[in-house]
Amino acid sequence: MKSFFLFLFASLAWLPAAGRECHTLLWFDATANFARLSCVDSIRYYLDKTKAAGFTDIVLDVKPISGEVLYSSTIAPEMKEWQGFRRADSFQFVPSMIKEAHRRGLRIHASLNIFAGGHNFFDRGICYTQYPEWASTLYTDSGMVGMMAVKSKYSTMLNPADPAIQHYELSILRELATRFPELDGVILDRVRYDGIAADFSDVSRRLFEKYIGAVLQHFPQDVFHWTKNSDGSSRIAEGPYYNKWLEWRARIVHDFIAAARQTIKAVAPAMSFGDYTGAWYPIYYEVGVNWASCTSDPANAYAWATLEYKNTGYAELLDLFTTGNYFFEVTKDEALANTKAAHTETGRIGRREYWYSVEGSCEIAAEVTRKVVPVYGGLYVEQYAGHPEQFSKAVTMCLTKSDGLMVFDLIHIVNYNWWDLLGKVIRETH
Repeated sequence: MKSFFLFLFASLAWLPAAGRECHTLLWFDATANFARLSCVDSIRYYLDKTKAAGFTDIVLDVKPISGEVLYSSTIAPEMKEWQGFRRADSFQFVPSMIKEAHRRGLRIHASLNIFAGGHNFFDRGICYTQYPEWASTLYTDSGMVGMMAVKSKYSTMLNPADPAIQHYELSILRELATRFPELDGVILDRVRYDGIAADFSDVSRRLFEKYIGAVLQHFPQDVFHWTKNSDGSSRIAEGPYYNKWLEWRARIVHDFIAAARQTIKAVAPAMSFGDYTGAWYPIYYEVGVNWASCTSDPANAYAWATLEYKNTGYAELLDLFTTGNYFFEVTKDEALANTKAAHTETGRIGRREYWYSVEGSCEIAAEVTRKVVPVYGGLYVEQYAGHPEQFSKAVTMCLTKSDGLMVFDLIHIVNYNWWDLLGKVIRETH
């Protein structure tokens, strides 16, 4: 009988939590829509389209990867120009978006790229102008490299463990909540490491040694070292402290999430506190993030998790959680039938699992978060270019197997003119 109930729980784990209001979120990227959203008439037009399509919320990117912000700040530089287009000095972007969104009954969440401080494609951002020492140090198969030198990566990621960086980012959150208390929420983005190669700075070494209570004699090899495959490609070989290193990085992110929540709630207790991550939980440890419930124990399923890793789960700290279910394959069967190598945001390449699909990743998100927070499945529209029928299936899947929907980004809906398509699917699925 016990095994029957365990099977029943597992088979139903993906179902949205009963009684939760379904939210549909449309993301407004800061730089992609910079010129488009630079006057009130244009804001009104696109918010009307957003409302008519059936969205309940918008996510407004106010701190892109450059580390600049889209409002006047005493802490971070303000982005007034992007790729030759300059907004009028008198234009109040964030207040205008809040006012017009609320006029239409739309909730509005400010999104901030937290541990990002530069755009490597344009050599722009706070790492280039103010804080070059904050750029993350990567341990690559060619040695130690600063992120600003890695031009194949568009985002200059910061070191999440650095106390000075944490203090700076928390001060921005405090200022935002103080200046715009009428916001319905904030959603953090890029609260993570760049990947498995980050961060191997002297700061990280000292903090990790303090965490484990030991001095490493062979750093970074005590964590891992690079070796070659037979085809000449590189892979990591785990050192004695590899799993503890993964645990420590996840603890760093957990504790920052806790501090960020406290910072927001101290200023605006009713403001929703949310987070965005990728949906590929089985390998998300590579970026130092455990977005599961603290009651979910990955050590039962994954060799990379220590017995203490579960204590880094932070789902309970969130009011809202949206995942990037960024896969062209909608169903699990589609993913398993695809024999091409899988690529993720972290740069990982490998064979496809069931969770390498919108359906499978929605299921695993519901399973590991234990339904302690509403989870909104997210889609990257650009992945479905030329395939509106696949996009429709993906929207339906998110609305069916998660607590709602997040669509990234406004620019793609505009470019493909998929407003009517979205509205039809949202109305039919609700």
